[in-house]
Amino acid sequence: MTASQRAPRPGRTAAAPRTLAEELRARSDEALAELLRARPDLLNPVPSDLTQLAARLSSRASALRALERLDRFTLQVAEALAAAPDGSSEATVRNLLAGPARVRPHPQATAADRAAVTAALPAALATLRSQALLWGPDSALRLVIAVREALVPSANNPGRTGLGPTLAEATIGMSPARLQQLLAGAGLPPTPDPVTAVAALTGLLADRKRCAALLATAPEAALVLLEKLVWGPPTGTVPDAARQVTAEEARSPVEWLLARGLLLPSGPGSVGLPRELALHLRGGRSHRTVEPAAPVPVPGPERDPQAVDGAAAGQAYTAVRTVEELLDAWGLQPPAGLRAGGLGVRDLKRAALTLECPEPTAAFWLELAYAAGLLAPDGEADERWAPTPAYDTWLQQPVAERWALLARGWLAATRVGRLAGTPDGRGKARAVLGPELDRTLAPSVRRATLTLLATLPPGGTADADALLPALRWQRPLRGGPLQQDNRELRDHLVEFTLEEAELLGLTGRGALAAVARPLLDGGDPVPVLAPLLPQPLDHVILQPDLTAIAPGPLLTPLAQALALCADVESKGGATVYRFTTESVRRALDAGRTASDLHAFLGQHSRTGVPQPLTYLIDDVARRHGVLRVGAASSYLRCDDTALLAEVLADRRAAELRLRLLAPTVLAAQAPPETLLSVLRGMGLAPAAESAEGDVLVTRPDSHRTPPRSAPAPVPDGPPRPDDVLLGAAIKAVRAGDRAATAVRKETVAGPAATPQQTGPARTDLRQLPRTAAADTLAALQTAVLLGERMWIGYINAEGLASQRVVDPVKVEGGFVTAYDHLTDEVRTFALHRITGVAEVDDND
Repeated sequence: MTASQRAPRPGRTAAAPRTLAEELRARSDEALAELLRARPDLLNPVPSDLTQLAARLSSRASALRALERLDRFTLQVAEALAAAPDGSSEATVRNLLAGPARVRPHPQATAADRAAVTAALPAALATLRSQALLWGPDSALRLVIAVREALVPSANNPGRTGLGPTLAEATIGMSPARLQQLLAGAGLPPTPDPVTAVAALTGLLADRKRCAALLATAPEAALVLLEKLVWGPPTGTVPDAARQVTAEEARSPVEWLLARGLLLPSGPGSVGLPRELALHLRGGRSHRTVEPAAPVPVPGPERDPQAVDGAAAGQAYTAVRTVEELLDAWGLQPPAGLRAGGLGVRDLKRAALTLECPEPTAAFWLELAYAAGLLAPDGEADERWAPTPAYDTWLQQPVAERWALLARGWLAATRVGRLAGTPDGRGKARAVLGPELDRTLAPSVRRATLTLLATLPPGGTADADALLPALRWQRPLRGGPLQQDNRELRDHLVEFTLEEAELLGLTGRGALAAVARPLLDGGDPVPVLAPLLPQPLDHVILQPDLTAIAPGPLLTPLAQALALCADVESKGGATVYRFTTESVRRALDAGRTASDLHAFLGQHSRTGVPQPLTYLIDDVARRHGVLRVGAASSYLRCDDTALLAEVLADRRAAELRLRLLAPTVLAAQAPPETLLSVLRGMGLAPAAESAEGDVLVTRPDSHRTPPRSAPAPVPDGPPRPDDVLLGAAIKAVRAGDRAATAVRKETVAGPAATPQQTGPARTDLRQLPRTAAADTLAALQTAVLLGERMWIGYINAEGLASQRVVDPVKVEGGFVTAYDHLTDEVRTFALHRITGVAEVDDND
């Protein structure tokens, strides 16, 4: 049982913690684990004890990260605490948020539901406590120093409350004579010193009756001026704000207020409204609008849930086929990457033409494939983007599993493809697949948006404008940087999420589909999606006009084989393929023969192979490979001398600079690829051959990158620790804290002892107990016999000094075997490395 889990002794009550470290010490291990799980930055590295943990909690960077994850009401509670005196009670905070029960609210303030504020306040305070942003009992609540400094209102930074500094803060540096003038102007008696003068003025403004009586004597113009400052900003510009005006000398409304301390100088040319007076004018409210609960999205038109699921399933299938079509094309012709990373504008336009969609949508599909690990750069000197080996594995999976991989990758990705083309900080357009598209805010916004849609009834829809108020309430400080249109990044991400979820099939007709719910819950969406997908077909309908009609989605192997020998002419519910001379030659170049094509079409056609298509295949096959292209820089050979002579005489071949080497061989001053292209442009069907004279078979799927993993999302802060790490960290912190706070009895006397180490004292990490070797041995042997706990100083083999609280078990052979509370295990210590010992007083 740890010290934090021990029950108080009978007759003793647990005293209120005086420091944050003391409150942490009183927490259970489960509460500490919850804190460290929510704020993993505190574990880098693991703090040595709870005092060091408290110091990290008080750092500004750590506190700001924690504040960013608070909802609006919890943040308003923290802001109210920052505006109140340190150590205020829960009742004070409640009155600041909802207003005192018997005080009339300000006419410009939004009506506050006091019952709702009262009901929500305990949960908000519990959240602040669990995050270690707040400590102390409910009667004396204290914000962590860094939180108070970040949220306390000031003249230059009034924050969301719109309040200014307190009167005490605004009068710092003011002369005693001026303070006495303010007392006289406010009708207060003089005081003996500045401290009591400030206290008297503060008490006047904090007393509602006396402050109201003073304001009742103010000119109407002065009250109008105060109304302009009451909700912020609390400062105004006036010439010579620091002039010392008395009540008798005041001529203007500003001078009347300055003479009585109702306005105080905040700079050479500005004045500010003291916080106490602003709260009085507001009716005691710290915020104009208090939101104890998240706004409920206003739903749009309702859809039939079955129609929603059907539309989403159809779009999910389209998403899979779109990615497949894109990567098949890039497997044939991989586009080159930019030197700075990413893809060029021309290649993005070609991808948009291939997919028949706008460029922003094409950028989304490219980023989707990249996030799923199906697309990557090949890493060569002339880098190109191509499918990865994982793409071939992905093609063999069922459609539902292929979609699930895409959806999971999109939901967790930090890359935002829709930002491609927008200007960066230097005014240059960001490239799709480039390094500047990561936004750590994206995954959380996507999940929050879809989760909010999941709260609507089945078939319920909501647009971005309806969802944004609730999303802003959930994380008011996590809006991201302002964009060019002066809107937060979050606003754009919500719009992108709704559009991309529709493209991906997570929503249908604007409503969340059933398949998205298990995905959000961390489950498997495949069983939900699979029954909704159309069953792939294993046949097509061949027509006499050299077209083939696929009346529905085809099996992947059939679709790939058909795309090899025919071109897609139109898409939709039915896909139309057209057979041409070029498409048939493409199949022959890939190693197919005429008999293979006849057998393939006969097997998968429901109508038989039309005669025109048979003639086309036979005609192209008859001419295919009659001409042979080699790499002699290059050459053309053919057994038909008449055909060779015809090619030599054709003007279209002039750029090849052909020369007759033999009756059946022509030499060309062009590479083989150019020679093949020009001859095919002349209507011929040449075939490439190897140096041995064999026909080269080129496969369209030959270009793949080396094995690549999907890009890891950019982490939004340190990773969340697992349970094993948390358990080890808490044990180490507890053990270090026991060593640091152990109360030791008088150190065993010896020549090595120093006056600083004698007498009862708490241990200091910078000091080690020091006793003579003989006294150390005797004390440890006695501890073994009596079962006592000892406090030792130890220097390891690397020369690093540490202090330990140990339970000695055995002393022999120059070593001490003991249970070490720092490492929570039994260890062996060398006697000559122990600097000294002291008994631990367990009665404290």
